[in-house]
Amino acid sequence: MSGILLVLQFILAIFVTIIVMLQKSSSIGLGAYSGSNESLFGAKGPAGFLAKLTFGLGFLFVINTIALGYLYLQDSKRSILDNVSISPEVDNQVPVAPSVPVLPQEK
Repeated sequence: MSGILLVLQFILAIFVTIIVMLQKSSSIGLGAYSGSNESLFGAKGPAGFLAKLTFGLGFLFVINTIALGYLYLQDSKRSILDNVSISPEVDNQVPVAPSVPVLPQEK
């Protein structure tokens, strides 16, 4: 799931960059998002549409970033070693002392 969201994050970043580059530069800054009554293709032409599209793509980008952060946080709580089961092999044999050769006694 996080792989799909990561690819979507790159696509959204590219689209936001392209849409921002298509817009005409002006000095109003963030004032375009303060609730003006522009229609989709109203008196100002496609400028209002591009501003709304930029806002929508930016909102999706932020939501996707939060979702990726949540998924990566959940993944970091798990470890690969959580799935490994180690069964100790117990050897029930008692070790035997090595036998010492008996030397013949001299009389």
